[in-house]
Amino acid sequence: MDSAQPTKMSAKAPTGTRGRPVKELKQERAVRTRSVVLAAAARAFAERGFPPVTVQDVAELAGMTKGAVYFHFANKEALAQAVANDFYTYLDSIATAVQAEALSPLPTVRQLLLRTARAFRDNLTIQAGARLQIERAYIGIDMPVPYVGYQSMVTAALREAAEAGEVPASTDPEVLARVIVSAFFGAQHISGILNDRQDIADRIEEILATVLPAAERPAQD
Repeated sequence: MDSAQPTKMSAKAPTGTRGRPVKELKQERAVRTRSVVLAAAARAFAERGFPPVTVQDVAELAGMTKGAVYFHFANKEALAQAVANDFYTYLDSIATAVQAEALSPLPTVRQLLLRTARAFRDNLTIQAGARLQIERAYIGIDMPVPYVGYQSMVTAALREAAEAGEVPASTDPEVLARVIVSAFFGAQHISGILNDRQDIADRIEEILATVLPAAERPAQD
């Protein structure tokens, strides 16, 4: 008779129907649910603004219960903060994509502005983030500081343009960046009110032609 002691079986994590750990599946579902909630919140804030929107409104747009929304976000203010953070993350991703093309400095500025303009026209998270920044006084929670990061990106590109001789030597990159960013965000706001941002790209072309004529439009943009 074999006197060896039976070996102790190691504990295994429960698995789902496809053999993946249940914990992993739950985490994935939680991430998807959070994404759906944020998309619904972005739509609500973009279309109606912060003050009138309720957590119930977001839940109905997301097709889930209010409790499911509260599982991920403590209140409406936390939803607004998360949407605003996504707004800036999206702007950073546009800048990263433009920088990856390794264009010369002025075309970099041009592409950054035009792609951002199209995002304002087409993307609800961008539209919501812009509106939330205007309404930040109504939101009782710390919100990201607006415009500073975007202005820094434009300033850096204009510094390179000055070093490369693409703008006059007398140009102050920081001043020019402030003018361009102010013009851009003012134009998107006016375009949003008057034309639902459908003409925003044309308005940005006008700004570029006036403020940065050296950033001439390529034959195919």
